[in-house]
Amino acid sequence: MLVGFNLLLAAFLLALSATVTYAAPLEHDLLQDRSTPTLPSKDPFYALPYGLDEVSPGIILRHRAPPNPIAAFGIAPVNLQAAHQILSRTTDSLGNATATVLTVLVPHNADFTKVLSYQVAEDASTIDCAPSYAFQLEHAQGPEMGTMVTETELLLVEAALEQGWIVIFPDFLGPKAAFMANELAGYATLDGIRAAINSASFTGISETPTITMWGYSGGSLASLWAAELQPTYAPDLKIAGAAIGGTVPNITTVVTRVNGKANAGLIPPGVIGLSNQYPELGQVVDQHLLPQFRTEFNKAKSQCYLADDTDFANKDVMAMFDDRNLVYTNPIAARILAANALGKHTPQIPLFVYKSVGDEISPISETDTLVDKYCNSGANIMYQRDQKSNHGQLAVIAAPKALSWLINTMNGLNHHSGCTTKTVLSSLLDLDALKVLPKILLDALLDLLGKPVGPLIG
Repeated sequence: MLVGFNLLLAAFLLALSATVTYAAPLEHDLLQDRSTPTLPSKDPFYALPYGLDEVSPGIILRHRAPPNPIAAFGIAPVNLQAAHQILSRTTDSLGNATATVLTVLVPHNADFTKVLSYQVAEDASTIDCAPSYAFQLEHAQGPEMGTMVTETELLLVEAALEQGWIVIFPDFLGPKAAFMANELAGYATLDGIRAAINSASFTGISETPTITMWGYSGGSLASLWAAELQPTYAPDLKIAGAAIGGTVPNITTVVTRVNGKANAGLIPPGVIGLSNQYPELGQVVDQHLLPQFRTEFNKAKSQCYLADDTDFANKDVMAMFDDRNLVYTNPIAARILAANALGKHTPQIPLFVYKSVGDEISPISETDTLVDKYCNSGANIMYQRDQKSNHGQLAVIAAPKALSWLINTMNGLNHHSGCTTKTVLSSLLDLDALKVLPKILLDALLDLLGKPVGPLIG
């Protein structure tokens, strides 16, 4: 759902990554020696082992170094101390045992007592778009494999790594790429944190780290569902707080809001992703999808978000069905969409929630209502509403403020209690944001030029 990310960041970052092509001779041999890594759908590492029902959530099933280095836009290797991929047990939205991959990034001069779980917005219904793959050097390219929107989030991941934190990011859509199956996303996020703690013997992560979460848009769904589920599913995890932006409380509203508009490309992978988790929804789709649109609609089964965004922009996707109001009129579809809406439980961890007043994906009113619901049940939330942004822009504009909040939370300096709501002209004008912004930009440049990622002094 980070539709505007590439518009705001791509020119800056692609210019820098182009510079890397000429300015990082130390990586020349590395670039020549690597080939395109195997797609997750064909990589045995991602395959589910037998006997998952006998394994507890968060248990590590296998691990390895990523086949290729982590790289900005697939071409500029990131100079990390270490990187790991972990397949670990989790739970799907139906309560069944499954497994998914977690990536662990270790910066130079790492503080192994601080772990950030960063939920990347993937927004696709094929496992071949998973961030564990999309962040690798020389990953598969091509129109259908466009992961530029996902890859731009590596800038925010690097900003966190520069704090010395260990950064983990789960493939929270699971092995079936169940986009919008949000309970699965929450479980996978929590079990990724468990797996990270269980990985101490090879990653060096502390057994009792300070843990925070961060996610925007599609990543906010996983993060906020994790926050809602944590008290009952993972009471063993002590999470210090979560920064959550571009919230999407109600999927049904998103469908009707984006259909026929620029972001209509969210609908096909969302429908297919939910069908990947709920077979009965797949049957409804097959029954009501008009024959002349089947091939076009089903392209989303093998495409990443950028391709879906391009193919379906401004199209009346719901007109591809014999009932354009299917999300409201079909009881199976309505039930599943309602089951994946936020607000089932109240998070017990501190939250920084940020949202564009003019959000074109999900209306601000629904986030206002969700925050009020949480607060009426005793939540601890700092809620910031941004006036001069849209959904995609706020991902960039509010990132420095979110990072500043996370820094304070990691360092035990966030003493906020209760709920406060503030509407600002622009999150970028926040004093805390302005303090960290210059370093974010400078580090982005230096990291792309090959600087060891991490603080100068551990």
